[in-house]
Formats: sequence, C-alpha cells, structure tokens
Amino acid sequence: MDKPITGACLCGRVQFEVTGPFDEFHFCHCSQCRRSTGSAHAANIFTSADRIQWLAGEELIKRYTPDKPGVISKCFCTHCGSLVPYTSLNSGKLVIPAGSLNESPGIDPEDNIYWRDRAEWYDAGLAAKHIEQEPGN
Repeated sequence: MDKPITGACLCGRVQFEVTGPFDEFHFCHCSQCRRSTGSAHAANIFTSADRIQWLAGEELIKRYTPDKPGVISKCFCTHCGSLVPYTSLNSGKLVIPAGSLNESPGIDPEDNIYWRDRAEWYDAGLAAKHIEQEPGN
C-alpha cells in the first residue's frame, strides 16, 4: 500500500487523506469540467472509492447532482467552494481534484481528454510569458 497523501479545501476546514496506487490522471478539457472548475481544464485523479479517509469537515461537503443525465456531478466545501474528492455516480471511482492534494500523488497526467473541446484561448495561454509571482510584485 502506498503512503497516504493529505489534501484539503482552500479554507482548510475539509481535510482528507488518500492512499494509492492511483489508476488514472487526466486533464479534461470538456465544457462541463471547464465550467465546474472555472479554469481551462479539470485535473482529476481516479482510484477506487475505498481509498479516502476524511480527517475533518466532512459535514461541510455538499454534492451537486444534476437533474439532467450526462451532466457531471461534483462535491465542494460549503464554506469556501473548493472542489473536494467525490465518488462518481457513473463509474463508482473516487475522483480527486489534483489541486486539492498537499503532496505529489506520484502519478503524472497521462493525457488531455476532450482536447477538441479545449478553450479557444488555451494554446495562447501555454505560450504566454511565465512570471514567478503575481504581476507587478
């Protein structure tokens, strides 16, 4: 069994630990993931649902389950709104937002899925200059 990795929401009220091995790591560019994250893509790690232990704040987690079939669900901290791990209703897999982890998961992204659906500005963003901190600092 792999060493447990901790994670949390932005405010830190929801805390968890997950144990690998992890099965998949995808950057998903579909419009649902972009809307759900407010970003260019979701960065999700998948493993079996029994590999998570909630350390704090489980009562603060809210699940959004859509009325329309085919629309993704998500779980988030009701205090800060950060995405937190959840069990997929479709696959039964644990979906871990990679950015919620405090340490490296020991797995690299394997692909960019729904590439054709990526944001029109995504490629330009990759080519933009890199700044080590907030602009102007």
